[in-house]
Amino acid sequence: MTQKIPKKVGLALGGGAAKGLAHIGVIRALEDAGIEISYIAGTSMGALVGGIYAATKDIRFLENFFLGIQKKDVYPATRMIRKKNGEIFKNDLLDLLEEKIKDVSIEECKIPFTAIATAVENGDEVILNKGDLRNAIQASTALPLIFPPATIEGRLLMDGGFVNPVPADVVRDMGAEYVIAVDVSSRWYNLEEESLNPIKLYSVMPRALAIIEYQLARRVLSGADIVLNPPVIGYRWFQFADAKDIIRAGEREAKNKLQGIFEGSSHTPKEKTPAQRFFDFLFYSD
Repeated sequence: MTQKIPKKVGLALGGGAAKGLAHIGVIRALEDAGIEISYIAGTSMGALVGGIYAATKDIRFLENFFLGIQKKDVYPATRMIRKKNGEIFKNDLLDLLEEKIKDVSIEECKIPFTAIATAVENGDEVILNKGDLRNAIQASTALPLIFPPATIEGRLLMDGGFVNPVPADVVRDMGAEYVIAVDVSSRWYNLEEESLNPIKLYSVMPRALAIIEYQLARRVLSGADIVLNPPVIGYRWFQFADAKDIIRAGEREAKNKLQGIFEGSSHTPKEKTPAQRFFDFLFYSD
């Protein structure tokens, strides 16, 4: 019997702020299953998680970092700034993660990586696959009115969710033969969750982007071989305090879809111990 050659697996990681922490659980589940990730393309929070993982191949670091983070560390009210360029917050996540990606270029990543951004001047999709990794992540996560835009090679760039929220096509073009897309976009929105007064303007822009992302994702996800939809709809964009549950949601979704991933990618499942099989039966069986 001829053994199938495993396909090169690519991950397309979508945006969603705190909801994007589900990407960590997905990556950890794939790692534990022995599925090698050959390419990563990410938008917004997907670029942050995907970029740092591509540079380090250390998903435990990312998990421990977000499990230990406090809401005040990410969006402290005392660090609100009022500038003519429209910024409200500094991108504190990147500041806190600086040591892991300082002076790292995309070309040096251990896994080939691409971040997606949007050109401010005309709305074009911008593919960031070379140059400074931190700058690329900053550009891809630069949600207008919330985070400052990034300037790369003379172009002003903002959040990639406006043009390609789950870049399945991009990771395919990178060389992936089997594309796993992770979509954490919400399917509906309760505008009464938070007050929409001007002081909480930062709660409005993520909602607007989420609607755009969802509508665009319905079209671009057709290019993926399998789509993972971690059940994170109940979490708000800035709900980093629930990192443990969000990460677990991503892990569970990936484990529930492992059989299809093994079959589609021609990877061979790792042999599990009896204890691992029992644990999976308790927590991940449908």
